[in-house]
Amino acid sequence: MYKSSLALAVALGVLAQQAGAAGFVEDSKLSLSSRTMYFNNDNREAPGSKPRPDVRESGQGFKLDYISGFTEGTVGFGVDAQALWGIHLDGGKGYHQNGSSFFPSDSDGSAEKQWARLGANAKARFSKTEAHFGSALAPNLPILVSNDGRLLPQTFEGGTISSKEIDNLTLNAGQLTHAMGRSSSNRTGLSVQGATQESNKFRYAGADWKVTKDLTLQYYYSNLEDFYKQHFLGATHVFQIADDQSFKTDLRYFKSSKDGKNGEAGYEFKNNNGYAKNPGEVDNKTWSAMFTYTLGGHALMLGHQQVSDDGGFVWLNQGSLVDEGAGGASFYLFTDSMINQFAKAGENTTFGQYSYDFARLGVPGLKASVAYLRGEDGRATNGHGTFSEWERDARVDYVLQSGALKGLGFSLRQGVYRGTGSGSAADQDQTRFIVNYTYAFM
Repeated sequence: MYKSSLALAVALGVLAQQAGAAGFVEDSKLSLSSRTMYFNNDNREAPGSKPRPDVRESGQGFKLDYISGFTEGTVGFGVDAQALWGIHLDGGKGYHQNGSSFFPSDSDGSAEKQWARLGANAKARFSKTEAHFGSALAPNLPILVSNDGRLLPQTFEGGTISSKEIDNLTLNAGQLTHAMGRSSSNRTGLSVQGATQESNKFRYAGADWKVTKDLTLQYYYSNLEDFYKQHFLGATHVFQIADDQSFKTDLRYFKSSKDGKNGEAGYEFKNNNGYAKNPGEVDNKTWSAMFTYTLGGHALMLGHQQVSDDGGFVWLNQGSLVDEGAGGASFYLFTDSMINQFAKAGENTTFGQYSYDFARLGVPGLKASVAYLRGEDGRATNGHGTFSEWERDARVDYVLQSGALKGLGFSLRQGVYRGTGSGSAADQDQTRFIVNYTYAFM
């Protein structure tokens, strides 16, 4: 912690001396994002147990972002800084659940009134290559997706590098050491769901190759020390049928295996609380295919996903660590839905979505969608028998297109989840209402 903080402080000191250089200030951006959110999770009766308390809370989040330009010279330097502040608005002790990833908990079991954290990255640019080092990283890659599903975003600490020196080829690499949860002021080490031990070394490297204007191929490798190794292959192709008509194919394949101490006490992977051939060990292959037909404002998506029988899909997830606010993680599968993940051992999931852009009817900024997922053949937790589950998600989004509040956005989302058999999750109905607005100062 002290080494990384010292290195960042030195870097910021150097940048301060060069702040007057052309480009550093002229290309800077400063913005304040506001998010107001109401979250209602109705926990239905779980098989063989009493229903958990419902969660009904609302909050206000603020995110202040400063993104500098780069100093002049062969190597340009810059800095990005971020301040996050979450405020609890409503939802008393009876409607706040300990372990919730929406708000951190106070000692009496109620939600904290507020929480905040600061982060900053030093950055450098040489030609078409950029390096970032600090504590406000938010990767969006096949092997790691930063979560932004609540008031404040999840961020990471470490270093990343991205290069576009070769036309149509983007190279990415990095090493991350800590994570900051979406409802926490603290940082934690990196882990997987179910484990209480932490790792401070997540390494990755990969490439995105735009073979043609319509075809993109991807390969990524990642390693969370003492937990897992993961390979990813992806292919995306868009066939343009006409000016307002297209057919998109998106194929994804993951292969994950154990690393180091994985499987030993404290380094177990709980396989999303499901079955594993070798309990505690990572052993998984997952493939998925999605096809989307677009015609004017209409978009119809259909797909299928298969998780191997030996164990569930694995991704970075700090939700089992002592800091309850560390929970809340995303991953790069089509089934990462509003409530459930459909990523347990043996699960066959078929999914579809219909969406419409009302700009075609003269209402720009208004969009709506409905999605349905059904998982079958999931291995029961004890390995005997199977379970099934389904989820239906609907959402309506509207963004003001003009006036003094141009950019003000509203989002209403509703999800229903039901499962049957050992291995499925508890039934839930969930509603979210979100208001977003970003004001750019410069």
